Amino acid sequence: MTLTVVLAYSAYITWQIAGLRKLQSELIDRNRKDSLQLLRIQNDLNLLAVAMRDMIDNDEPYPLTAWSAQFQRIHTDLDDAMHLEAALAPTSRTGEQSAALGSSLAQFWDAVDRVFALANQGKEKDARAQIQLSLQARQAALSTAISRLLVQNSDNEEQAAQRVIQIYDRVQWEVYGFLGATLIAILVTGLSMIRWNRRLFARMAELSERRSELAQKLIAAQESTLRYISLELHDEFGQILTAMGSMLGRAGTHAPEGSSLREDLQEVRQIAQDTLDRVRSLSQALHPVMLDEAGLEATLDWYIPTVERQTGIAISYEKSGSAFDVDGSAAVQLYRVLQEALNNVARHSGAKRAWVRLRFLSGALELEVEDDGSGFSGRPAKQGIGLVAMRERSELMGGKIEFSTPAAGGTVVRLMVPRENIEFRDAR
Repeated sequence: MTLTVVLAYSAYITWQIAGLRKLQSELIDRNRKDSLQLLRIQNDLNLLAVAMRDMIDNDEPYPLTAWSAQFQRIHTDLDDAMHLEAALAPTSRTGEQSAALGSSLAQFWDAVDRVFALANQGKEKDARAQIQLSLQARQAALSTAISRLLVQNSDNEEQAAQRVIQIYDRVQWEVYGFLGATLIAILVTGLSMIRWNRRLFARMAELSERRSELAQKLIAAQESTLRYISLELHDEFGQILTAMGSMLGRAGTHAPEGSSLREDLQEVRQIAQDTLDRVRSLSQALHPVMLDEAGLEATLDWYIPTVERQTGIAISYEKSGSAFDVDGSAAVQLYRVLQEALNNVARHSGAKRAWVRLRFLSGALELEVEDDGSGFSGRPAKQGIGLVAMRERSELMGGKIEFSTPAAGGTVVRLMVPRENIEFRDAR
């Protein structure tokens, strides 16, 4: 029934305001669009006036021919604006007005061509004289004509506004009556929408929680896989390469001194040692064994200078507060957040300096990474997977991570994790 009433009254109102719609679409909107084009033309004429003023300035170091490109750009924009304005011109404008405006503009550009022709012939003085005597006067006349058209459009708009007011006055009371009838229907519909939205938001919250849980499981699985590969590289391949190096060393001692075989064995032994170093470096990158053996602080003491050497970025590392032991799983998450933050500094910020601050507070652990790079304003607006992973890792520890750009520039990544969530507790 509500829909029936709405449809019936809508048909009536549509008939009542048909004239208003026609007036707005055919007169007011068209008049405003035409005024915008006239303002565009007026702006181009003002640019021409400024350019001509600079051209006749004796202190101007540029030759007149240097202004040709600017005049050509304005000429192109003016032609486009005039073409659009001609299609939007109100019916009240006479054909004589449009013809006179187009003729004046054509004469102006003919005069411009003559000025630049004189300038190309080296007659700078004559060209400046033509600007003062002819071009500036024609530009002023064009600006005056455009101003008159704008005033005419304003008058037309005021008349149309009066007609709109009359139409609105006629249907005003009818609308009031209909509003009273529809308020009840809106109230009922609104209550139904509230109920539906609550169910929808509850479903969205459930999906978001599942997504977060899945992301955390993926992170945990990733860390487990990286740790396994790291241990395999460190233990299995490391031992094999170490054994190869020892065997090659022993074999080299049995070869004659100065023989090519001895040199070849030494070369192969060096290759094995280099490979061993690379395997150990890769193992540390995948999952630093130091996290399990020495803890978070010692790992950061080793990792930050390593990044500094590899990237060439000067990194200042500060620790403050009374240190406490960090749980192993939390240490991995903190290390990964720092690793991703420093990777972003090296890859995207263009920074020369960075600061890493580890603060042991009474009730929390705070990790802060700051750089003097371009900040987020110089990067794509879309968040990468790295930032998303950092947020998920902070949520996994029950912490909060913030990304900000200070007034002085650069980027600050600040992670705050409650102490009770990450502090190591001996099971005994």
